[in-house]
Amino acid sequence: MKALTVHHLSPDLSGVSLIDAPMPVRQPGQVLVRVRATSLNFPDLLMTRGEYQFKPQPPFVLGLELAGEVVEADADSPLPIGTRVMGGGKGGCMADFAALDPSALRPIPDSLSFHHAAALGAAYGTAYTALVEIGGLKTGDWVLVHGATGGVGLAAADLAKSLGARVIATTGSPAKLEALKAACDPDAAILASGRFREAVAEITGGHLCDLVYDPVGGDVFDESTRCVAFGGKLLVIGFAGGRIADISTNIPLIKGFSVVGVRAGEYARRFPERGTAVRQAMLALAAEGKLHPHIDRVLPIERWREAFDAMAARGIVGKVVLEL
Repeated sequence: MKALTVHHLSPDLSGVSLIDAPMPVRQPGQVLVRVRATSLNFPDLLMTRGEYQFKPQPPFVLGLELAGEVVEADADSPLPIGTRVMGGGKGGCMADFAALDPSALRPIPDSLSFHHAAALGAAYGTAYTALVEIGGLKTGDWVLVHGATGGVGLAAADLAKSLGARVIATTGSPAKLEALKAACDPDAAILASGRFREAVAEITGGHLCDLVYDPVGGDVFDESTRCVAFGGKLLVIGFAGGRIADISTNIPLIKGFSVVGVRAGEYARRFPERGTAVRQAMLALAAEGKLHPHIDRVLPIERWREAFDAMAARGIVGKVVLEL
C-alpha cells in the first residue's frame, strides 16, 4: 500500500517520501479502514522537522485524520464492514489503509463527502474545544479569530458564527484579505498587523472581544492582549507565527482577562467523556448543515509535496485534502 513516510527529520522535506509499505495488521477489537481522503494539518508539517510536541521516532507514517470505509472488523464491532468513518490519531492516516480502535472513529453523516469529512475533525474539534468547552461561548459574544485563512482559524470562525457569535476574522497576509472577506463577514475581516486594536474597538463599538482565538502567537498575541474585554479569555492555540510570546502578569490582572492554553487532543484524552461530547456536538452540527469546512484544493497523494510546500509558504485558505 502507499504510505507517506518520514524516514528522517529534515527542514526541507528531504526525509519524506511516498513508499510501498506493508499493510497494517489489525488487532482484535480494531477495524481496518480503507482510506479515501486525508487532510493536511500544520502539525504534520512540524512533525517532518521534529518541531511538534509529539515527536515519534522515524520511520513513521504521517497523517492525523482520515475519512474512508471499514473493510475489516470483528463480528460484534460497533463499526461493521461498510461503515463510512472519519477520525484518526497521532499519525498513520496518510496511507491506503489504517488499523484503528473504534473509539478513534465515528460514522460520517450522510450530508458529508469523504473530502469534507477529512477536513472536519481536527480543525473543528480544536475550535469546539477552545470556544465552547474552555471558552464558554455564548450567543452574541464577540470573537476575534486569528489566522482565519488557515484550517483551524477558518473552522473557528465558521463554528463561532454558526453558534450565534459575532466574529472578527483576521489574516496577516494582505494578499489573503479578499479571500477572507469571501469566506467570512466582509465587514469584519481585518489585517492582523501592527496596531489592529483600533479596528477591533471600532467594529465592536468599544466592547472589544469576549474570546480571542490565537493559533498565531508572536506579535499577534501581543496586540491581542489589548483586544480582550474585561472578563474575557485569550485562547492560546499555537504559534504558527514562529515566536512564542511572553506576557507580564500585570496585564491580565489589570484588564481582568484570562490566558488559557488549549490542547484539544490532550483535553479529550484526559476527559474522555467530554471528548465524546465534543465529537457528538460537532457531528450533530455537521449533520444539520451548520458547518462548512473550506477546502482550498484536493490533490492525489502523489502530489503530497505540493500540499506541504503550499502550507509552508502560507499559501492555503482552509484545508488541503489528499485523495488515496
